[in-house]
Amino acid sequence: MQDDLLERLRTIVGAPNVLTGVELSPYVVEGRTPDTAIFPGSVEEVSAVIARVSELGLPVIPWGGGTAASVGMPSARAGLVLGLRRLNRLVEHEPGDLTVTVEAGMTVGELQAALSGRGQWLSLDPADAERATIGGVLATNASGPRRHLYGTARDLLIGVTVVTAEGAIVKGGGKVVKHVAGYDLPKLFVGSYGTLGVIVEATFKLRPRPDDERLMCVGFDRLKDGGAAVRALMASDLIPSAVELLDGTAAFGGGGTGGALGLGPTLAGAAPAPPTPGAVLVVGFDGLGEQVEWQCAELTRLTAQLGGHHPRALASEVWPRLALGARAAFPVATAVMAFGVLPTQVAELMEQGASAARARGLGTAWAAHAGVGAVSAALATGHEPSEPAPIAAILAEWREIARAGGGHATLEWAPLAVKSQVPVWDDPGAAGRIMQRIKAELDPKNVLNPGRFVAGI
Repeated sequence: MQDDLLERLRTIVGAPNVLTGVELSPYVVEGRTPDTAIFPGSVEEVSAVIARVSELGLPVIPWGGGTAASVGMPSARAGLVLGLRRLNRLVEHEPGDLTVTVEAGMTVGELQAALSGRGQWLSLDPADAERATIGGVLATNASGPRRHLYGTARDLLIGVTVVTAEGAIVKGGGKVVKHVAGYDLPKLFVGSYGTLGVIVEATFKLRPRPDDERLMCVGFDRLKDGGAAVRALMASDLIPSAVELLDGTAAFGGGGTGGALGLGPTLAGAAPAPPTPGAVLVVGFDGLGEQVEWQCAELTRLTAQLGGHHPRALASEVWPRLALGARAAFPVATAVMAFGVLPTQVAELMEQGASAARARGLGTAWAAHAGVGAVSAALATGHEPSEPAPIAAILAEWREIARAGGGHATLEWAPLAVKSQVPVWDDPGAAGRIMQRIKAELDPKNVLNPGRFVAGI
């Protein structure tokens, strides 16, 4: 990067907030090092930085907590990492209106802590909430187990401020739950992976904290029995906040990780300790204490009829591990793939996918937000793979299994050599052409995260 441009950037944000050389090591993705990393301290500084580098056509890579930095393909050109960690202020909280406006660099954990003192919360629980920023969660549409009842970021966002690829500051939506009808601009940027604009501020609707919350765990000897229990639960009068189905490896871990439940090979050494089951159903309930108590008892009764055993309550500390899904199963996963399928097909996908990998001598872990059909799978070889072809082959087969049922798959993590053989994103079809046109309108110079997202956007 030219020295005169670096000096200009230092003038805008301050010299300590422009990193070069070895300071860039935390921002290396897929072995590719950016030219510089810059950390603006205000929306106006973000605008000034983008306007300056956009004139030169340099790629801009928005960066929150870095929790999803490896998703997608890295930019083919070196560019500038635009870090938002200094934009971490709570702008406005209206407890009476149940709304909050926050800058994009604040982490989800920080926001929840600030809201808890007023008895409220943002009903989003993405993985690694202490690192995941509000802007990053919106850009990736990240969520966790509680999405079953409370939805994703799309359902909670009511207003957003974005800096465009030309440095313009654009606001959409409002600061109240109900506002003027029209095109819902904020939702355009949710899940766009920073390719349409840089999210710098957001307004959400909140909820009061529930009086009581409980997380129940039920073991099953077979995965298909766990799937049947999910279907029965969905058809019942129960109102769970989370419905998670995990195979034994995802639940209890491989390589000493403790899995998503963090309990090791048995349920905390309970007596009598069951063997590692074929599946574990984890269900969350919240609300009034009496309601929660009744629902937990009803879940025990319902699942017992379907082969469920050893029902018990789990500690609240399990919630964050559940959000990690299958990734919690192994110290290091060789690849991680996410699927979207019909809820009725979750258990079948998990069984078929595990069987396909097992036939090739590969270990897997499977976990699902079963009530909404969101599945994650981690693949582990037990050693550093020497050739990407076997890994790519099983990932391609997994994708075909999902497609056969009308679903889709996204390669969340894999070495670059594997990504070169297996597309990260599914073919979006006609929607891809629409997305490309929107990209061309909002980012005509293709500077925002170029090539990272669907259809080469």
